[in-house]
Amino acid sequence: MTQLDIDFVRSQFPAFSEASLQGQAFFENAGGSYTCRQVLNRLDRFYRTRKVQPFGPFEASRLGGEEMDEARRRMAALLGVATDELSFGPSTSQNTYVLAQAFRQWMSPGEAIVVTNQDHEANSGPWRRLAEAGIEIREWQIDPETGHLDPERLEPLLDEKVRLVCFPHCSNVVGEINPVVEITAMAHAAGAFVCVDGVSYAPHGFPDVGQMGPDVYLFSSYKTYGPHQGIMVIRRALGEMLPNQAHFFNGGVLCKRFTPAGPDHAQVAACAGMADYVQALSAHHGGPGGGGEDCAAFVHDLMRAHEINLLQPLLDFLKDRPGVRLIGTAEAANRAPTVALELAGRAAEPVAAELAEHGIMAGGGDFYAVRLLQAMGVDPDKGVLRLSFVHYTSQAEVTQLIEALDRVL
Repeated sequence: MTQLDIDFVRSQFPAFSEASLQGQAFFENAGGSYTCRQVLNRLDRFYRTRKVQPFGPFEASRLGGEEMDEARRRMAALLGVATDELSFGPSTSQNTYVLAQAFRQWMSPGEAIVVTNQDHEANSGPWRRLAEAGIEIREWQIDPETGHLDPERLEPLLDEKVRLVCFPHCSNVVGEINPVVEITAMAHAAGAFVCVDGVSYAPHGFPDVGQMGPDVYLFSSYKTYGPHQGIMVIRRALGEMLPNQAHFFNGGVLCKRFTPAGPDHAQVAACAGMADYVQALSAHHGGPGGGGEDCAAFVHDLMRAHEINLLQPLLDFLKDRPGVRLIGTAEAANRAPTVALELAGRAAEPVAAELAEHGIMAGGGDFYAVRLLQAMGVDPDKGVLRLSFVHYTSQAEVTQLIEALDRVL
């Protein structure tokens, strides 16, 4: 496999030449990534020359609308789905909430939804609230020692009452990558639809949603090097079945049915910059052109190989460390580089503050995964120390992190 050119990658992110950030290594990427220059350039251009109501007859308006359409078309192509199966919204939390309201109208009392206690609350809470409408909520529970979400534990929860199974591609705390294809096949065989929270996975490479098969896939573009938007794929069969949540006159347009509020025109248009970046990475490394799912798969594999190479030494350093509980697997190939640590007798946030004195930008807390922490016996008030990175992280920064952890822990 071609090795990721880390110098080229970092040249695409203005943050790495920002004077105020020099000497600081960014390890809170699970909360939001740096923005690539392609997105920043598009955002700047839109605000300077297109900041009018789009899709009108005059030039600035026409160009603004074309850029918004371009973003939808190109992002859908990367994800392997039809253009109108992709929707933009203000955040993934908001997109999930709107989707849950559609299911509330569509489902009948006594029918069931499966959720997990591995999820970020955004892909758990909105579904759990449907119990108020008589919907049965069944919890697919993790292993309390490892945080592992075992597909075998899903099987007994599936019967003719289940209409939807919701789970994360990977947890924002456990980090283990869940087998989406296998779980989706199980749910579909039982007659249920599938909703996957991809927020913690997509920053490590855009997945081929079309090939994996879930009916809904959600992620946040501000964690995939773009602006603060939520991106939601809803496959046609489900999207046209659920009740319209938008203006009545938009009910016949799939990509508008689940966006009741007007979109942020500039940020939607700037999302095309994420596709620019993927294509630039592919071209630089001799990969496929065209900007389709084959291009995304090539870049995905480049990113993951680099991340795995950097992650394993960190896991090896932490897994047997006294007073430290590594949450999730110690095998880098089976997880995203999102590493959470329970610190014996210590609250996590003050430790993150100590790391900042050594130039490490990390976080401590519950990270909206309170149910997960409680299930694993972690005090949410003390939380976990989370160290998360992506493909633009360098070997030198991981070394800096390990040295800082050695001092602070």
